[in-house]
Amino acid sequence: MKKRLGIIILLICSIFQLANAQSLKSALEALPSVKSVEVMKCKGFTEKYMLRFEQPLDHKHPEKGTFLQRVFVCNVNRDSSTVIVTEGYGAAYAMRDAYRDELSVLFNLNNVVVEHRYFLESTPEGCDWQFLTAENAAADYHKIVTELKTIYKKKWIDTGISKGGQNSVIYRSFYPKDMDLTVAYVGPFCRSREDGRHEPFIAEFAGTPQDRKAIKDFQTEYFKRKKAILPWFDSLCTANNYKFRISMEEAYEYTGLEFSFSYWQWGYPTKAIPSNNASDREIFNFMMRNCGPDYWDYTQANAPFYVMAAHELGYYGYDIEPFKEYLSIKSTKGYLERIWLPKELIGSKFDKTLSKKLDKFIRRTKCDVIFIYGEFDPWSAVRAGDKHRDNVKIFIDPAGSHRARIRTLPEDRQSEVKSLIANKLYN
Repeated sequence: MKKRLGIIILLICSIFQLANAQSLKSALEALPSVKSVEVMKCKGFTEKYMLRFEQPLDHKHPEKGTFLQRVFVCNVNRDSSTVIVTEGYGAAYAMRDAYRDELSVLFNLNNVVVEHRYFLESTPEGCDWQFLTAENAAADYHKIVTELKTIYKKKWIDTGISKGGQNSVIYRSFYPKDMDLTVAYVGPFCRSREDGRHEPFIAEFAGTPQDRKAIKDFQTEYFKRKKAILPWFDSLCTANNYKFRISMEEAYEYTGLEFSFSYWQWGYPTKAIPSNNASDREIFNFMMRNCGPDYWDYTQANAPFYVMAAHELGYYGYDIEPFKEYLSIKSTKGYLERIWLPKELIGSKFDKTLSKKLDKFIRRTKCDVIFIYGEFDPWSAVRAGDKHRDNVKIFIDPAGSHRARIRTLPEDRQSEVKSLIANKLYN
C-alpha cells in the first residue's frame, strides 16, 4: 500500500511539473518578439529555455530590418526575483547544463542571459557595423526585460562581467527604472581608444616591485630572443591558420607587449615565470600558454568588440620605451584600428558621447549600483571612481584580478555585499 501511494505521489508530482513546464513554455512562446523556444537541459533550475528574440537592427528606425538574438531563460520560480546577465560577447557558455550565475546561486534567482548583438548566433545578416552601438544594445535588453516582466514580476537585478559589467551600467544609464539593482563585475570605463591610464598602472602599481620586475625581465628575454623564437611562432600561427593584418614579426612583438596586461588581468603568480637563464623553448612555451597570438587574429569570434572599442567603449595602449631597442615597431599608436577594424571603418573617429554619459551617470545616479573590482587587474585603472554615496558601492578584491567576484572578497566584505543585495531583494 505504501509503495503504491509513493508511486501515485510521484506520478502526481510529475504531472504537476509537466503542467508547470508547459505553462511557462507557452507563456514564453506568447511573448510578442519571441520567434522560437527550445527546451534545454539544466541542473539547479526547474526549467531552462533558449529563445530566439526578434530585435530591430536600429531601435530608433525599426523599418531598417531585424535580426534574431539568442536569450536563455533559466527558471527557479515565477514568483522569484530575476537576475539578467547583460553579456558583452557570445553566450554559448549558458548552454551548459550546470551553468548558473553567481547571484542566481547566492539568492536562488531566475537567471536570464542575453547574448550581445553581433556575437555568435546573434549576428545580423550582412553585419552592417553602423547598428553595433551601446545604445542599441541597451535597447535590446530593455525590450527583452519589458516582455519578460509580464512573466517574472518580482525584483530584477542586472549584472555582467568585464564588458558585460560595463553593459549592465550602460543599460542602467539609458533605462534607470528597468532594474532594482545593478551588480557590475570588473567593468572598465575608458575615455578614449587608447585611454592612457592602464600603462602606468601596470608599470607602477600592480603587484610588488619584484613582481613587476619579473614580468618586465621575461618580456625583455622574449624580445631579445626573437631571432631564435620567431620561426616557432610563425609555424604555430601558420598551423592554426591565424589571419593577421600586420606582419608576423609585428604579431610576435605585440604578443610580447600584451603579456604584462594579460598576466596581471588573470592574476597569475609571478613565481611561475621562467628565469632569464631559461631556454628559448621554455620562454616560447610559457609565452604561448599565457598570451597566445590568436588574440591578433582579426577573424576571431570577439572581433565585433574591437569595433565597439574603437567607436565608443575605448581600450588601452602599450608602453614600448623599455623594449624599444628590440622592436621593429616604432609606435603602437592607432594599433586597434590597424589590427582589427574592418576596412570600411578605417579612419573613423572615437565618439566620447557614451563616455561622458557614463561618467555623469556614475557621479550623479540615484540608482543602486554595486561595483566589484580586482585590485591588480589592469582594468581597475579605469574603474568607476565614486564611493561617497550610499547607493553606489565599490568593493575591491585585495591583490585580485579580473576574476574578482563576491566569493573572492574577504569574508566581511562578502557579508556586506550580500546584505546590500538581500535588502534590495526582500525589502
